[in-house]
Amino acid sequence: MMRCWKRSGTRLEEAQCTDGSSVVSPWPHFSHKAFWVSLSALLLLVIIALGLTGHLGLSQPHSQSLQIVRIAAPDQHGTLINQTAVVDLQNDLVTFSVTSSANQTSTVLFDVKHGLICYKPAAQDSCFLRAMEKSDYDSVNSLLRKSTHEQSHFQLSGNETQRQMEFLGVLASSQVNVSSLEEPLQALCQDGSVHWTQRADGPGKQRLVYFCIDICFPSNICVSVCFYYLPE
Repeated sequence: MMRCWKRSGTRLEEAQCTDGSSVVSPWPHFSHKAFWVSLSALLLLVIIALGLTGHLGLSQPHSQSLQIVRIAAPDQHGTLINQTAVVDLQNDLVTFSVTSSANQTSTVLFDVKHGLICYKPAAQDSCFLRAMEKSDYDSVNSLLRKSTHEQSHFQLSGNETQRQMEFLGVLASSQVNVSSLEEPLQALCQDGSVHWTQRADGPGKQRLVYFCIDICFPSNICVSVCFYYLPE
């Protein structure tokens, strides 16, 4: 014979279980409810953990793909040109910040994915665009290659450095709408005008050079890019 218990007032009294009729204990119901509450809490913790893991997984590769490379090279007069190149492997971007002896900084952005170079001279509101050529890809690849990322500082010597000069004519009549540019170029040129340029042999005696920007690459090549406005 089984013993069952039932509550009578404030006391528990023994009762006999007969023919399948029994007094059901409240404990199974409590355990069932506690199980579902615990399971719900566990599922919530798992969802939060997966969300955090996904967020870190998406943000971490981009942060790891950015590297700052510093390049120091002497100019024609022996004065060191200090440059900082931010290499973004994920988006195929190399952004140079070139500081002159007058402590003014110009920006040159190589957008390898779209084949464009954007020049933002110091103390000016204008940007100047041109299409990348084979020599530009070769120079920028010295920063994009994996072997370069093992080194974050380059000191170029004057004897081993090859110097080149390029002249770009500014096409004043072909102003570009900033909103039509890709995001990296928009961010750089959002507060000014944008003009296309084209390579030229030189400005000629009747035209004056407007400004020049010196850029040096780890491959011991320094390029002086000089701009002038073409006749209307």
